[in-house]
Amino acid sequence: MLLDAARHFPAVVVTGPRRAGKTTLLRKLFPKARYVLLEDPDIQGRVRSDPRAFLDELRPPVVFDEIQNAPELLDYVRTVIDMGPRRMGQWLFTGSQEAPLMRGISESMAGRAAILQLLPFSLAETEKVNLLHGGFPEVLARPKARSLWFASYMQTYLERDVRAITNVRDLVTFRRFLALLASRHGQVLNRTDLAAPLGVSVPTIGEWLHILEMTGQIILVPPYFENFGKRLIKSPKVYLGDSGLACYLLGLTSSAELERSPFLGALFEGFVAAEILKSQADSGMRKELYYFRDQQGLEVDFLLPRPNTKLWLVETKAAKTVRPPMASSLTALQRVLQKRSARLIVVHRRSRSQVPTAAIARGVEALDVAQFVRELVRTK
Repeated sequence: MLLDAARHFPAVVVTGPRRAGKTTLLRKLFPKARYVLLEDPDIQGRVRSDPRAFLDELRPPVVFDEIQNAPELLDYVRTVIDMGPRRMGQWLFTGSQEAPLMRGISESMAGRAAILQLLPFSLAETEKVNLLHGGFPEVLARPKARSLWFASYMQTYLERDVRAITNVRDLVTFRRFLALLASRHGQVLNRTDLAAPLGVSVPTIGEWLHILEMTGQIILVPPYFENFGKRLIKSPKVYLGDSGLACYLLGLTSSAELERSPFLGALFEGFVAAEILKSQADSGMRKELYYFRDQQGLEVDFLLPRPNTKLWLVETKAAKTVRPPMASSLTALQRVLQKRSARLIVVHRRSRSQVPTAAIARGVEALDVAQFVRELVRTK
């Protein structure tokens, strides 16, 4: 998709969380492109003092890494593009702060840049992805160094991304906020519940959540609204975007600890949510994922509209053995949907002795997570 975008647009912007592999991907696909790291203070100084002279020294194609560090450069690149609008794939950008970056692009590069999102690896790309390690490429390459890598990642994230976006004075409390948020993984978002233990205001929690969302660290899944004639929960559910990072923040250091953890079910649920969003990003689809919960207690983990096909109702179970009662919420919601066609799926963890599972209830499929991911790719 990235190469195709470079054939049709003068510029391509790849966004996503820090260390997801954006730079590596661009440098591998465009090995002859000039590479410019915009985190370098000397480079930033040259851009700010004389941006036109800086661009004149470069011969496209050029990879500008971490463009959020020099967003003013976009205006000057736009001028160069407009002088030769038929030259495609000449300006390649990466960015880790999605919202500010998107504003700059919408203002400066509208119609000139293709915008793509790169998330950490998915199961569709490698079977090394799992609950404990998540999908960051460097963790999967060196799993024994997992804890050290995440510790370094958090330090870099706090020092660079967080401080670059806003003036968070107390990084220690922000770090505690991340750990607290991990303990609320998969729950309906309650800002007051997060603010009280930290001794900060609810507006501060809102600002910090906005930072995490901008930098691709959390997933917010909104509720699914339709005229069901019932009172529905209106707040989103919140997940850490990478299960490996969530496990690290929860202090889980081994598969054995993960198996015993009371967070196993929520971590698996978030893992499935991330796989759904990765499949949408990889295929260029709009992010579209919801949950359902009413005040009478009916709850389904995910509702997933699919293009040219049925609405998918998805229930996640961290168990490796599936049983008919696991399908009860799906069949109950289908009755509420009445005439709307839906595909009902229970997604469970894979067993080493996995055998094909028949429908566990009338019209309800049971798929292990790898099978489910293949279905996402097949029906995109």
